[in-house]
Amino acid sequence: MIGGFSESEVEVAALQWFEALGYTVLHGPDIAPGEPAAERTDYNEPVLPQRLRDALARLNPDLPANTLEDAFRKVTRAALPSLVGNNRAFHKMLVEGVEVEYRRKDGAIRGAHAKLLDFESPDNNDWLVLNQFTVTEGQHERRPDIVVFVNGLPLAVIELKNPADEKATIWTAFKQFQTYKAEIDSLFLSNEGLVVSDGLEARIGSLTADHERFMRWRTIDGRELAPETMPQLEVLIQGIFERRRFLDLVRHFTVFNDDGSGNLSKILAGYHQFHAVAKAVEMTLRAAGPKGDKRCGVIWHTQGSGKSLTMLFYSGRLILHPAMENPTILVLTDRNDLDDQLFGTFSRGKELLRQTPVQATDRADLRRLLKVASGGVVFTTVQKFFPEEKGDRHPLLSDRRNIVVIADEAHRSQYDFIDGFARHMRDALPNASFIGFTGTPIELTDKNTRAVFGDYIDVYDIQRAVDDGATVPIYYEGRLAKLDLDEKEKPHLDPAFEEVTEGEEEERKRKLKTKWAALEAVVGAEKRIRLIAQDLVNHFEKRLEAMDGKAMVVCMSRRICVELYNEIVKLRPAWHSEDDAKGVIKVIMTGSATDDLAWQQHIRNKPRREALANRFRDANDPFKIAIVRDMWLTGFDAPSLHTMYVDKPMRGHGLMQTIARVNRVFKDKPGGLVVDYLGLAYELKRALATYTESGGKGKTAIDQGEAVAVMQEKHEICIALFHGFDWSGWKTGTPAQRLTLLLAAAEHILKRENGKARLTDALAKLRSAFALAVPSAEALAIQDDVAFFQAVGARLAKISGEDEKAPWELDHAIRQIVSRAVAPEGMIDIFSAAGLKKPDISILSDQFLAEVRGMPQRNLAVELLQKLLKDEIKNRMKKNLVQSRSFGEMLENSIRKYQNRAIESAKVIEELIALAKDIRKAEREGADLGLNDDEKAFYDALEVNDSAVKVLGDDTLKTIARELVDTVRKNASIDWTIRENVRSRLRVAVKRTLKKYGYPPDKQEKATQTVIEQAELICADAA
Repeated sequence: MIGGFSESEVEVAALQWFEALGYTVLHGPDIAPGEPAAERTDYNEPVLPQRLRDALARLNPDLPANTLEDAFRKVTRAALPSLVGNNRAFHKMLVEGVEVEYRRKDGAIRGAHAKLLDFESPDNNDWLVLNQFTVTEGQHERRPDIVVFVNGLPLAVIELKNPADEKATIWTAFKQFQTYKAEIDSLFLSNEGLVVSDGLEARIGSLTADHERFMRWRTIDGRELAPETMPQLEVLIQGIFERRRFLDLVRHFTVFNDDGSGNLSKILAGYHQFHAVAKAVEMTLRAAGPKGDKRCGVIWHTQGSGKSLTMLFYSGRLILHPAMENPTILVLTDRNDLDDQLFGTFSRGKELLRQTPVQATDRADLRRLLKVASGGVVFTTVQKFFPEEKGDRHPLLSDRRNIVVIADEAHRSQYDFIDGFARHMRDALPNASFIGFTGTPIELTDKNTRAVFGDYIDVYDIQRAVDDGATVPIYYEGRLAKLDLDEKEKPHLDPAFEEVTEGEEEERKRKLKTKWAALEAVVGAEKRIRLIAQDLVNHFEKRLEAMDGKAMVVCMSRRICVELYNEIVKLRPAWHSEDDAKGVIKVIMTGSATDDLAWQQHIRNKPRREALANRFRDANDPFKIAIVRDMWLTGFDAPSLHTMYVDKPMRGHGLMQTIARVNRVFKDKPGGLVVDYLGLAYELKRALATYTESGGKGKTAIDQGEAVAVMQEKHEICIALFHGFDWSGWKTGTPAQRLTLLLAAAEHILKRENGKARLTDALAKLRSAFALAVPSAEALAIQDDVAFFQAVGARLAKISGEDEKAPWELDHAIRQIVSRAVAPEGMIDIFSAAGLKKPDISILSDQFLAEVRGMPQRNLAVELLQKLLKDEIKNRMKKNLVQSRSFGEMLENSIRKYQNRAIESAKVIEELIALAKDIRKAEREGADLGLNDDEKAFYDALEVNDSAVKVLGDDTLKTIARELVDTVRKNASIDWTIRENVRSRLRVAVKRTLKKYGYPPDKQEKATQTVIEQAELICADAA
């Protein structure tokens, strides 16, 4: 379907989609500096100044011209040293207007906000899309494919790649953006979105997004997902850049997040958040209206998919809606730590709320905060709505209709509907509307939740989140059977068992006959804790060998947390540290001075716990294992967390919330693992039943056995590729023997048809499945095989020059299982392994070529020479088009014959060595003729070996070459390669030069074309 497809065709399609949305589409070079229709005076101007000035005048008719010019200067000037800081300042101006002052007729100075966009009337803005828009900065000149301008401001940039070129992927476009941001950051000062696409695949990300946060946009209008047969770029352009939707995305769905350590990131809503909020606002307006029932509904978005941010976007959207008349937003949680976490999200996004949220400290403070005439974003726990004495009625706080109560995890039992949560809320706020947000479904039998909140507004389930790359799948491993315990030593869960909170532990212990106390005694028995500590340490160390990351351990009581910690640090003393800033393992729990003295080192105040939370979130921090009882089990994000050890009775929503801690996206993490020491499989099945009954798709937790089965299948494929090859020496040989074995193994794979490609594909899938399956017995049994396959795969990639990776590909979560006996640093140099001195590629000396000729591994020698010659020809391409094309064809012919088995490896080695010598000889030809590299390139472009050309003589041809270099330098200007008028002028000048010296007329057209192509290469290299 895409045979012969090119990047320019993708560009044309994209421009047509923009045109259909009502954008003006222009060719960038047509309005470039120096052109008759120029819209800027210099290439270092990223804005279109006249369009911006026109928009300022149109949108702010009451402001004087000098004030608008002041606004123009503020918008186009970078005031801060960092790109992201400047982008944040610009975004605030874009959304709220530019702060300006002006003098009234009576002489008084007035403040005002000059509008940059008309958010209410899209038609009142100037919508323009340019292709091939050149920007210069310092020594750098770059030309992004498509730039989207609104009112002369470049708000989005699109980088495209060829769908038919397997090496030109959306991720090479992503890498290009990193270069652009470093070299022409002025273009991104006003950026609101970056798009990468090859026409078929497409992703959008913010200015600061890592590659894993460049996401698909899967719907156009939010009513249904676009069919998979529709190009993703078309869906993205129509779904985001429809003019009103784009204005909404900029105004209501973009937020900056400062993590407190100076790292500022910019966040764009995903399609599921954007459309869920639109539906929720519509339902809220209905519910809060004069005839509304005050029930907005429930948004069920699976954990890890950005539920807290969706709540923030919803609140910001509602606050600005004129129909809500400056509403009061009351955010309700059922626990202090959840209140703090959600409050943190809203505080960091206060620019979106246009106000600073506040946290109610107690009942009296809550009542004071809600007795306002309008406005306010107030956070509280549900407990503050309960009266001091049971049975009392809550006093009326406000009877306004524009109060919206947002309940986080709307189904929780702690909301205590039966004992009067709904009644107390209605007494306090009789006309408020209620909306629920939840990461897990509401049980079908839970009629109370529906009575207060209503039905689902929007559902984003596990399957969609995993498909979209918003979360990773969760795997389950039961390890209860692995513990050497008698039947009477094993805990048995009672279906009627009631969980207690940290604060209730002591009271339950005093009532020794409670089920909780009895179970806690069995779960916390000394022998059992010792066995779990040993198993956990071994298990996690094996996990770390396969995949870098962190673990959380969930215990039944604070006593068990502390005792398990003590047992683990007995086994690994180096993991312990009393300093909060050091140590591999910590207990995170609450407590007081009355608690046991041995516990006191683990009891910390809120700021100290937050400092540890920041350490745990940092993937590079050595704090790897957090032991918790209740803390951090909901609303806590640490993307590198990949293993959750559960030794606490849990069920339903609590269990689902807990295991979701490991489903966050992190680098190439293939999934999270839940390790069960208590036998919670039945509870997980019940949770899944609730999930599917509610219409959710996808598994809450996948049995680790499924990962093991995939791993075994991929292992067998790799084994089959090495059929007939003996690698038994890999486990037992000396380092020298292993290196030799490695070369023989690479040789074996290269002999097979498509061997290298087949191994690369199978190995990628094996590594991912292996990382999920570790440390099952089946995974550990093949660990040496995986190490061997990886080592061979890495060698083949290195030989072929395919080991150049993007930073995120090198910095992966899945680790190389490299045998330290081969190379402690995990790198093996193929040249030294083959007994060769590493060559200077540009020399390819006779001595080195002779050494390659003598290599016993013939197929490896071919690969090695092919890589070196490819690199050399690629380097020469910039200097000499004709020569490199000729050498490239010779290399391609030799390799094609070899791959088709038309010639033996020994013969192709001789051909490649001869080619290497020809390349070396060509390097000297320019010097022999007295020409520099550029002059020699144009000399070769003149077809000097053609008999009709030869008659002109060498001296004339050299004169033509030198004059062509001068001609090109005089005519080449910025953008000349894509400006047809300049190209035409240069073509005429070249032909005039050729004619002047009597160059054969029938050869002139071809020579001119070659000279122009060579000129483009030289100019591109100079830029």
